[in-house]
Amino acid sequence: MTRDDIVDWIRRYAAAVAAQKQYLTELDAAIGDGDHGINMDRGMSEVCAKLDGLSERDIGAILNAVGMTLLSKVGGAAGPLYGTLFMRFSKETAGKLELTGGEFAAALEAGLTGIQQRGSARRGEKTMVDSLAPAVDALRQALDSGLTLPAALQAAAAAARTGAEMTIPMQATKGRASYLGPRSVGHKDPGATSAQLLIETAAGAASGAAADS
Repeated sequence: MTRDDIVDWIRRYAAAVAAQKQYLTELDAAIGDGDHGINMDRGMSEVCAKLDGLSERDIGAILNAVGMTLLSKVGGAAGPLYGTLFMRFSKETAGKLELTGGEFAAALEAGLTGIQQRGSARRGEKTMVDSLAPAVDALRQALDSGLTLPAALQAAAAAARTGAEMTIPMQATKGRASYLGPRSVGHKDPGATSAQLLIETAAGAASGAAADS
């Protein structure tokens, strides 16, 4: 993926968050503070306002700015977590104008590790990790089997969707939802859902780039 593809990914993600803002907020209202969609949309709008001024910088610098903006503009737990994801991603891509499949996977895995460290979260706790961890695994496996990055990201997006759906029967043990105990069962996790959108839009950007080439 080129620098332009990365910028396209971020714009696609912002558009997806805007389109799903109400849905994400409804999910969060059931088990959280009821502001996830609103907060993420506000943060991604701020990110998009800065992208034009970043388009000539390297991928690491662009994504560091994305992370810093989300960290400062998104309330609740989402700001620090998504901020950490993009800032860890940026460290892996510093100075680069293009990423191979392996480099993209390594950067995404670094972002996941950052989230797990910051939130002390692991799989099965009804968080965004339940989308991202399967996505990283699927991405790695697809690349190792010889698939192109666009095809591998499509596999990762499918894994993220499945992971998000699998949060529905889980009982939350992290974050605001954990206060509900058994009453958190039966609800899809909003963070896992916004993380699903992140991987789906990465797949869309990579596939769009492949179609244009």
